Amino acid sequence: MHRRDILKLASFAIPSAWAQEAARGDWKPSFLDDHQNETVIALTDLIIPATDTPGAKAALVNRYVDLFLRDGDPIQAAGVIAGLNWLDGHSIQQHGHPFVRLTAAQQTAILQSLEASSGPGHDFFQRAKFMTAGIYYNTKIGYQELNKGGRVPATFGCSHESHA
Repeated sequence: MHRRDILKLASFAIPSAWAQEAARGDWKPSFLDDHQNETVIALTDLIIPATDTPGAKAALVNRYVDLFLRDGDPIQAAGVIAGLNWLDGHSIQQHGHPFVRLTAAQQTAILQSLEASSGPGHDFFQRAKFMTAGIYYNTKIGYQELNKGGRVPATFGCSHESHA
């Protein structure tokens, strides 16, 4: 990842209204259809899987993606939908099923091939990774992961009383 991408990622902030909306127990996608939402869940969970820490699925990244697409730039939203459609078309061409109906091994193989290639699939996967990471690390779960072991200080000021 380039330095400018890291700076963009650091400046991404989730509006507090989104956090409240995403946490609702009766949440339903407001931009994505059910199949697109399932695809986003599968894709983001492969990008940031649960390990010894919660992954994208636990952080509800799909819900924030939906809200981002609903409230964000329509051109960017159309690009994400086109990418999801491309991913399904590619999956059907390769394995006879849409992305969410493939085995985990098939899904991973597709993403690995996209990472190593060029073209629309590669470009979409790069944007999906960037969006997933940007959203994940701005959720409570992602922030706790970043701050594991107290890595993020409560203040950047000097803690010596003589310098206060």
